[in-house]
Amino acid sequence: MIHTGPELLISQLNDVSQGMGAENSAHSDSFATVEMICNPGGDRHHSRAMRPCAPVELLIMAGPGLCVKLSTIWRAFLLMRTVVDFALPQETYAPHSIRTEGHLTLGGLFPVHARGADGMPCGDLKKENGIQRLEAMMYALDQINQDEILLPNITLGARVLETCSRDTYALEQSLTFVQALITKDTSDVRCTNGEPPVFVKPEKVVGVIGASASSVSIMIPQISYASTAPELSDDRRYDFFSRVVPPDSFQAQAMVDIIRALGWSYVSTIASEGSYGEKGVEAFTQLSKEAGGICMAQSLKIPHNPKLEDYDKAIQQLLETPHSRAVIIFASEEDIRGVLNATKRANQVGHFLWIGSDSWGSKGNPILQLEDVAVGAVTILPKRSSIEGFDEYFTGLTLENNRRNVWFAEFWEENFDCRLLSASKREDTSRKCTGKERIGADSKYEQEGKVQFVIDAVYAMAHALHNMHKDLCPDHPGVCPAMDTAEGKILLKYIRNTSFNEYKIVGQWVENLQLRLEELQWPDGEQEVPISVCSLPCKTGERKKRLSYVLLTGIFLCYIITFLMIAKPDVAVCAFRRIFLGLGMCISYAALLTKTNRIYRIFEQGKQTVTAPRFISPTSQIAITSSLICVQLLGVLVWFAVDPPNTIIDYDEQKTINPKLARGVLKCDITDLQIICSLGYSILLMVTCTIYAIKTRDVPEDFNEAKPIGFTMYTTCIVWLAFIPIFFGTAQSAEKLYIQTTTLTISMNLSASVALGMLYMPKVYIIIFHPEMNVQKRKRSFKAVVTAATMSSRLSQKPSERPNGEAKTELCENPAADPMRKGAVEKQRQTDRDMRASAGIPAPPAVPMHSRTVESIQSSSRHDT
Repeated sequence: MIHTGPELLISQLNDVSQGMGAENSAHSDSFATVEMICNPGGDRHHSRAMRPCAPVELLIMAGPGLCVKLSTIWRAFLLMRTVVDFALPQETYAPHSIRTEGHLTLGGLFPVHARGADGMPCGDLKKENGIQRLEAMMYALDQINQDEILLPNITLGARVLETCSRDTYALEQSLTFVQALITKDTSDVRCTNGEPPVFVKPEKVVGVIGASASSVSIMIPQISYASTAPELSDDRRYDFFSRVVPPDSFQAQAMVDIIRALGWSYVSTIASEGSYGEKGVEAFTQLSKEAGGICMAQSLKIPHNPKLEDYDKAIQQLLETPHSRAVIIFASEEDIRGVLNATKRANQVGHFLWIGSDSWGSKGNPILQLEDVAVGAVTILPKRSSIEGFDEYFTGLTLENNRRNVWFAEFWEENFDCRLLSASKREDTSRKCTGKERIGADSKYEQEGKVQFVIDAVYAMAHALHNMHKDLCPDHPGVCPAMDTAEGKILLKYIRNTSFNEYKIVGQWVENLQLRLEELQWPDGEQEVPISVCSLPCKTGERKKRLSYVLLTGIFLCYIITFLMIAKPDVAVCAFRRIFLGLGMCISYAALLTKTNRIYRIFEQGKQTVTAPRFISPTSQIAITSSLICVQLLGVLVWFAVDPPNTIIDYDEQKTINPKLARGVLKCDITDLQIICSLGYSILLMVTCTIYAIKTRDVPEDFNEAKPIGFTMYTTCIVWLAFIPIFFGTAQSAEKLYIQTTTLTISMNLSASVALGMLYMPKVYIIIFHPEMNVQKRKRSFKAVVTAATMSSRLSQKPSERPNGEAKTELCENPAADPMRKGAVEKQRQTDRDMRASAGIPAPPAVPMHSRTVESIQSSSRHDT
């Protein structure tokens, strides 16, 4: 697919009071693959591997008779867990995870809950970013496991953890994924009974989907659906990381372009503390400096674990520069909502002009009950399409059929504002849930913006595993030992070479075509539009009109023979007379015969097959013409051999009664029979060419030389029919020599003039006097016509009963090309009009031309992403 850069959607909040196919694929128009689509410059996104610590031995008693010696990395793991545990507040929150069985396990990291307040690691449930994205992964896994072609005989399981929108908590959770990679040294360890230690090996996670935050990265192949921090493009630090969304640098450039388009020159920025917000604002600041014309008024940062005072302070700082109403906000959902609330508390509704990043996008949660503050906000998000299959899946979830999601009961309470149990954490409502509520019917539902990217990430991982299985286990059903022990780097190689096919809109047609040629992609990576023409247009001096040159040469020789016929005879002149007497006509008619024969063979074979006939190329035409001319030259050579040219003095031409007055005439030794034989072959070519001209008289006008050639041959035949009686009728005349010579030269000159005038003069006239008409005519005997009804039996059909509710488009034969067909069409039309009149049906209205979308199958990924 030809990418000139990632495609972003720009949306504006109006004043309101309140990918693969749809089923088996979820590829977006621009980002339906890993990293390279989002970062055309070639940067790759990777993760940082953990470094081993100094050798330390640690023995843990695992039970009676069971002891375990852990290696260096295991020790490091426990230390990291301890550090994280102390870093997090000790409270009653009980972490959960989703575990589904499978031959291969994919990990998942999702922000199911918001960042907690007052020392709590997790806060309120995130219905859109959390639950919908999580269920998108489960939906994609269900679709893949049901697919008999993708990963046959292999089931993908899941181990889904939540991040609580906090990097430290996400780090603690992600350590679960690396337990199976830790090497345990048991060489020096024996249990009390002398037996070697026994370990319960944790499940191996082959790849991770996530995370949403940019600061979470581990040493397992990871495909993120929402991490957009630019530093993740550093392949030296994040060599296991890939993503299906563009980095922030692209939306920062989009923001700069929007501000310049709106004519704003004085703006402020707000960023959440952390990689996403700070790097996004940094990219915007740098790009705005390079673009010029944009001044920065304030650059504020919302700290981790902010309080209400922090948001109020940020708004007060923005108000210190009242002329800077435009505010660029790179922040998390919680911080966006906090800023909007602070704006409302400061009674500044309508003052600020918000430009939001993709974390705001088109989500409803950040502006819930704050729509009046956010009216007019312009937000950016990666272009994506809604997955219809997911809508059906998600709205069909109930408490009974979705027991695998440990957070679904909490979501149910939050979504329907009810309580499932008396011990429920919800204290703001006494309404009990019945379990019969339905998503979308009893609550508002809209597909979250990055659901598609989650599905993209899962399918990218599945395709990579599928390709790896084909290479490592070619004849082994299921997971073979080679694949089971494969390292993450091997899978990473396959992830970076995963490609998808999809439809991408590259233009539209509304009364005229708008086509973006630069976005078209062709097989084999071709950049230029492939060629599909009858013949390539010729460059200057390359028209390849070789037969025209041959014909002009023959016409020129026909004129030259006049001077040879009246020249003083000698051996050389007589030799040239023999050569050129029939050669000029032979060359002319050989060229015309080759042309008419070619046209005839094309249409005759076209009646039987679509295959082009043989020998119709310019080279073949020259070869055929040369063969016909060689026959004439061969006859002349035989003539030279049998009767060498010489001159004679003929006294019979000037006989007198008085011998003393007799005078001889010097002439070439050529008899009348020899002249006729020399011209006979040319006349045979002329007659044959005339026959073909008659046969090709009804060809389409696209072959615009057929009719002029026909007229030329008809006129030439008349000229030579007049020549024969004059030439032979004067055989006994005293002026025989002069009459025959004059008749011969005039006939040849007339033949040449007829060909020159009928074949070339019209073209010269157009070129000189009407150059605007010097274009190729393209007419078709078939035309597409739009009809409201095609048969009288369909007159009673309503538009809704027709396919797609549209008027039918048919390809009908042009009646003008066939008089009989024209009469049949007129008769059918009259019948239709009579039936309408008898049935009381009005004449059908004109059918409007509807907008049509032009689509081209594109590959939405690049290799080595």
